[in-house]
Amino acid sequence: MYKMLAIDIDDTLINDEKEITAGTKQALEQALAQGVTVTLATGRMYASAKQLASQLGLNVPLITYQGSLVKNAIDGKILYERSVPAEAARYLFDYCERNELHLQTYFDDILYVKERNEKIEAYAALSKIPFTVYPNFKELADKPSTKLLMIDDPAKLDEIAIELRKEIGHLVHITKSKPHFLEIIHHEGTKGDALRYLAGQYGYDMSEVISIGDSWNDHELLEAAGFGVAMGNAVDSLKKIADYITYSNNEDGVKHVVEKFVLQTSL
Repeated sequence: MYKMLAIDIDDTLINDEKEITAGTKQALEQALAQGVTVTLATGRMYASAKQLASQLGLNVPLITYQGSLVKNAIDGKILYERSVPAEAARYLFDYCERNELHLQTYFDDILYVKERNEKIEAYAALSKIPFTVYPNFKELADKPSTKLLMIDDPAKLDEIAIELRKEIGHLVHITKSKPHFLEIIHHEGTKGDALRYLAGQYGYDMSEVISIGDSWNDHELLEAAGFGVAMGNAVDSLKKIADYITYSNNEDGVKHVVEKFVLQTSL
């Protein structure tokens, strides 16, 4: 019997209208009623994830910032935290300044950028969170960043990722949450690291955990769980390592997983 369910948010829990469907909510409510621990595992900041957790009535710790921060949904207590190493952060701030690249940093659950532009405005609208413009941006390189994020053309970011892995790959984990989002976190700040920690806190064996995701940054999440599920709309590399492929985020893929493997009400 599965005792824990960890669900990615974007393009997994929410559909393309950025909504959790009534059917998905109902299935998760039934799982909660049966004593299953349901949590979110997202690249989003805690403030953004908490908004969605409240819609589902979740009162458990949430896995946020790819896994760099695990924090209680109710009292905000921090259970697990990893920051980008200072050496890597300083390198990235310099690199982005030299190459005129958009970089945003997260410190104390506040999103900072050097200037207001279309990229940050679109990101803030997607995540439904505010941002702070900090003109002396480079000063923040010495703060303990929970996550650093670059926004640019997908192909350009793929090239940048290769270069960054050569230079600072020994210090950080580099992944994509969306084709145009390149995210840099602590080596132990992945969704998989956080999920193993959280399951251990509840006393669950990883064989009792289901994880669901769609993107590159969900690889570690699916690998950590006893049963890893890729959405029908997931990237091909995630589908290859998944134990099961469900319907897409626009076809209630999460609802199907909950009903089939947790509630066991559908075939």
